[in-house]
Amino acid sequence: MSEHAFAVLRQLSNGGFHSGEAIAQQLGCSRTLVWQAVNSIQQELGLTVFSVRGRGYKLATPFHWLDVASIRSGLSIEAAEVFTLAVAERTDSTNSQLMARASNGVLHGLVLAAELQSAGRGRLGRCWQAKLGSGLTFSLLWRFERGMAELAGLSLAVGVALARVLRRLGAPITLKWPNDVLLNHSKLAGILIELSGDALGPTAVVIGIGLNVDQPGEIDQAVATLSSANVTINRNDLLAAILNELHLVLSHFNLYGFNATLRQEWNQLSAHLDSTVNLSFARGEPISGIARGVAENGALLLETSQGLRAFHAGEVSLRSTA
Repeated sequence: MSEHAFAVLRQLSNGGFHSGEAIAQQLGCSRTLVWQAVNSIQQELGLTVFSVRGRGYKLATPFHWLDVASIRSGLSIEAAEVFTLAVAERTDSTNSQLMARASNGVLHGLVLAAELQSAGRGRLGRCWQAKLGSGLTFSLLWRFERGMAELAGLSLAVGVALARVLRRLGAPITLKWPNDVLLNHSKLAGILIELSGDALGPTAVVIGIGLNVDQPGEIDQAVATLSSANVTINRNDLLAAILNELHLVLSHFNLYGFNATLRQEWNQLSAHLDSTVNLSFARGEPISGIARGVAENGALLLETSQGLRAFHAGEVSLRSTA
């Protein structure tokens, strides 16, 4: 990618026409480098740039960049005291970056958001891709005094926090066990939890979230977007709202774990409650049954021909039979 691509894109992001000469003067580079950057923006970032003789370059669809000051202005007083915000234009994976720092005493409450990830990850090693400006991809480092075994159900609690925000915005989302947010049965957002620490505590947890605001580009599965639900919101405002709710939920979880309050709320939001589903495993035969909600430890309760059984996330995938 052209080293000037992001700098040129920042010049164009307001949606107006900008001459190549003016951009070159602003950046202290040649018009040829500007032209190369525009090509890179189109070919490698997948964004459309109009080029009109006598007027210059214009980004087809302007967007707002993630901005630390804008995000912080939307935080509650309590959340602002806990969260330290950082935004990267490009990184491999926000989760990988925070996991690499988790054992080095990095601040509790550090949030890293990225405009573009080259190696974004989802659950079970799946790739998470998003076109520049089309979504939110961020990770949060949260330190618990609890041991790893006491953090069961954390991904479900994070799902509840996302659901509260998105439903307030008017998106009729549901939750899929163990870590997906659905809109009209398609994936709107995903959650990736990674842990490091001692069995008895303390534990450093990195919570990664990817959310589709607009179409993320060409991907290998059906996805939903907030725009398809007619939800229009600046990404900085959206991230602030999510962080405010995460602060509430994680503080609650730190005291009480995945208690009856969170469990009941998750069950009410479940996309598959009392429906027949199939569970598939990395090893072994799939199992069918009726989803009966989740247990105190976050396990899926499945009514099978052998009775009520509990399944933990691990290498399990859930599919509806409908």
